[in-house]
Amino acid sequence: MTDMHKRELAAGVKVPLVGFGTYLIPNDKVAPAVEDALAAGYRHVDTAEVYENERGVGEGLRRGMRQAGLDRGDVFVTTKLWPLARERTKTAEEAVRSFDESLDRLGLEQIDLYLIHATFGREQRLEQWQGLVEAYETGKARAIGVSNFNAAHIDELIEAGLPVPHVNQIELHPWSQKPELVSYLNQKGITPVAYSSLAPLSTWRTAPGHASGKTQEMRAEGERSDSPFKKLAAKYGVTEAQLLLRWGVQNGYPVLPKSTNPVRMRENLDVFSFRIDDADMDDIRGMDRGAGLAWGEVDPTTHG
Repeated sequence: MTDMHKRELAAGVKVPLVGFGTYLIPNDKVAPAVEDALAAGYRHVDTAEVYENERGVGEGLRRGMRQAGLDRGDVFVTTKLWPLARERTKTAEEAVRSFDESLDRLGLEQIDLYLIHATFGREQRLEQWQGLVEAYETGKARAIGVSNFNAAHIDELIEAGLPVPHVNQIELHPWSQKPELVSYLNQKGITPVAYSSLAPLSTWRTAPGHASGKTQEMRAEGERSDSPFKKLAAKYGVTEAQLLLRWGVQNGYPVLPKSTNPVRMRENLDVFSFRIDDADMDDIRGMDRGAGLAWGEVDPTTHG
């Protein structure tokens, strides 16, 4: 993956525009998936404390890097702090401890990007962000950020005199484009990283236990032969997934598709060989439906 296919964060760290997501891949199955992803060409792997698969991700990284002849610096690793501990929010000290525990589970000495996974209360956000700043200042985290934060949440950090996050990982796809939040992030020098990029697909999170906020009407819409994404994919000679991922990277968002199928892994990584034309990008802009599906407006009862 060339530097043309990366985005530079305010911290000076470059993140690949297509990463491998591991949400909902169990710990006992994630190592071979990560190994396959590195073999396919992925150089960014995203996990989280609450996914409960960091040990497996770490094993997959070690095996995959060895197999592909990669050094640690060749692979960008993201993980996230889960803000709760036994039904209460973590303190700054506990946030640092959680960071160290993630390092241990992953078997790494440094995390490329560490995020607060969600927002649960003003004082807790400030405390936990102070913990992440400490991890960054020690050099154990190359970049830090937040996830599922809105502009008001980030303003709180800034108004408290704390450093601006380097990243906000949020749900972004044609049905949830968040133009005001994205504009705010860009003005502040905060990189929007997209998750749930494939949400408009009829097959998104249909497996048992893979709950989503999609209605039956939304699922049926994706199955229709005249679906706008099917039409656009046919126009460009790509899969619907490639079309949706291309929309993200063309907007400058690093994306995090997940698949345990090596063929789909390679397809999802192949989004740089075509470009969506301006007229189609304008049409997609009109498909925005507002709030997201995975968290809605930051719903702490789910953790996507």
